[in-house]
Order: sequence, then structure tokens, then C-alpha cells
Amino acid sequence: MQKLTNKEEEIMHILWKLEKAFVKDVMAEITDEQPHYNTLSTIIRNLEDKGFVAHHAYGNTHQYYPIVKKEDYRKNFMSSAIDTYFNSSYKNMVSQFAKEEKISAEELREILEMIENKKP
Repeated sequence: MQKLTNKEEEIMHILWKLEKAFVKDVMAEITDEQPHYNTLSTIIRNLEDKGFVAHHAYGNTHQYYPIVKKEDYRKNFMSSAIDTYFNSSYKNMVSQFAKEEKISAEELREILEMIENKKP
């Protein structure tokens, strides 16, 4: 699975939320600096070329929909990030969150309980 640019990821999150949309529908969901309509259309076509979205044609207009599930992309993204930034170690990742106080001891206990409950 190819890595997406930040803008492509933003568009994919909109398409996952809407489930199917015309370019104008995606444009309406962008709250930050809105790209030009043609630029947005190009980004969506690039997502289609990368195999993330497909479309239904209605005359000259296209309704796009995601063909990669958000969960599948998340798993791939997280695996890649853990490999790249944490030497393929989930322990290193969790330790980093603990050091930065992004995760509490209570949350870690909940995670440990989830792990222990999965064991036979």
C-alpha cells in the first residue's frame, strides 16, 4: 500500500466519512484552506490511480468512494510508523508516549488487562 501525502490523507478521511461523494461534496467538508476545485479533482484522481478510491460516472461527473478501508490504512500506517520511528518495537512506542505523558498509568493497566484477557 502506497503512502499518502498529508493532503491525500485529509481527502481520504473525508471520503471515509461521507462514504461516497462528488468533488463538490468533498470541497464542502474542507475547513482549512480550500484548494481550487481542479486541484482537488486532481488529488482525488491521484487517489484513484493509487488504488484508494474508485468512481461511478454520471455523464461528465464522477461520484467517488473509498475502496481501501480506513482500518486497513490505519494498520499499514501504524506498522510503518512503528518500524520507522520505534525500531519495530511496540514497547519503544508505548514508552515514548509514557515519557511524553500522553498515556496514563491507568490507561496502561487497561491495555495490560486487554492483553492478559486475550491469552488462553
